[in-house]
Amino acid sequence: MRLPRNWVPDPLAAGSDLQLPANVARHLRQVLRMRTGQEIVLFNGQDGRDYRARLIQVDRKAVSATIISATEPEPDPRLSIRLALGISRGERMDLAIQKSVELGVQQITPLFSEHTQVRLSGPRRDKRMQHWQAVIISACEQSGRRRIPELHPAESFSSWLEQREENVLFMDPDAVTGLSGIERPTSELCFLIGPEGGFSKAERKAALTAGCRAVRLGPRILRTETAPLAAIAAAQALWGDFL
Repeated sequence: MRLPRNWVPDPLAAGSDLQLPANVARHLRQVLRMRTGQEIVLFNGQDGRDYRARLIQVDRKAVSATIISATEPEPDPRLSIRLALGISRGERMDLAIQKSVELGVQQITPLFSEHTQVRLSGPRRDKRMQHWQAVIISACEQSGRRRIPELHPAESFSSWLEQREENVLFMDPDAVTGLSGIERPTSELCFLIGPEGGFSKAERKAALTAGCRAVRLGPRILRTETAPLAAIAAAQALWGDFL
């Protein structure tokens, strides 16, 4: 039976004891109804290791564990995939982020563009960023990833484009070339994907002028929450760890 796996923000080491964060403690005690002596898996998302731990205290005051052993660090990915994604509404953005993490994305940058229907600023933006970070952590817990992908602050499309990264593939249903027509990336690539309604004509022109390469994902137009999953899965199958 698979052991419950939880993220904690603390440094971890075999042989050490720690008190688990309140949210993890509550889940183990109230939802999973775990008892003293049972085992769990912990990870901090930074050192690339999983830590097997045994519960030594489970009560209303606290839940504590002693770390029994640690795995070897998670190896670096064969292909580092970054995602610059137009912000979409509610569950669509959550789904895109969650599944992208499960498929192996390394970095995510939410983008505001002309067709973005979600307006975020100040405390509301901060709250949404915290929510997306929680989605990423939950996806890592479920998928077994030992390093947390980096979530960059949300920014405008134009600002991101000014400091764009190398090897950017702009997902465009009108493009002629598919992923199979792209030369094999040496180590990393970035997918640029629009929000609901896609990028505007001006944004498409700006992306191409900046050196982004337009590629298509088959003959169909994909939803904003579907396109990242298809692109990442295809890249992993062609050049990454799906091989």
